[in-house]
Amino acid sequence: MSPSPPAVPPASPAAVEIEQALTRVAYLSVRARQHDRLVAMAGVPLDRASVSMLRRIAEHDPLRPGELAQVLAVQASHVTRQVQRLQQAGYVTRVPDPDDPRARRIRLTPRGEDAVARLGDAGARGMQMVLADWSPAEVRLLARLVGRLAAVLASEPADGAVEAARSAGRITPLKEGHGSHAGTTKPAA
Repeated sequence: MSPSPPAVPPASPAAVEIEQALTRVAYLSVRARQHDRLVAMAGVPLDRASVSMLRRIAEHDPLRPGELAQVLAVQASHVTRQVQRLQQAGYVTRVPDPDDPRARRIRLTPRGEDAVARLGDAGARGMQMVLADWSPAEVRLLARLVGRLAAVLASEPADGAVEAARSAGRITPLKEGHGSHAGTTKPAA
């Protein structure tokens, strides 16, 4: 029998407020109206799943389909169908895997790279509009703190509860080199 995970103290009011705000931000950033504005500004006619997939491929290029499914936290069959559509539209291609001649990896085409760059630019311009009333110091502070939070969330936590969940197979670790680190990530796309 495995030991019980360590007790976690109750969340502070500030932690509750942050979690609620981040949950709301996550919801608002992926809703259909926001997506429609983003792709219109970028001039890239893609659905939300395609945009997300292109961005992840850009961050981890090139990936095997199974690795891409892990990065996106979706079923491999979803990745296969979506990659086929993106390939037919000219955004991605399959290239030989240098580690296994029988396998293929997914890579952005020049059209895919252009789409990711345009989406990143449109997203950054949209964020700039949202933060137009903030002082430059507030924007810099927000960027630093959100970047730090993203790095912590992407890193592999070492606390006992997470390790116990990982051991029980309830969560899987990030692959080596597949995470964000403050100051070392590619520009947000």
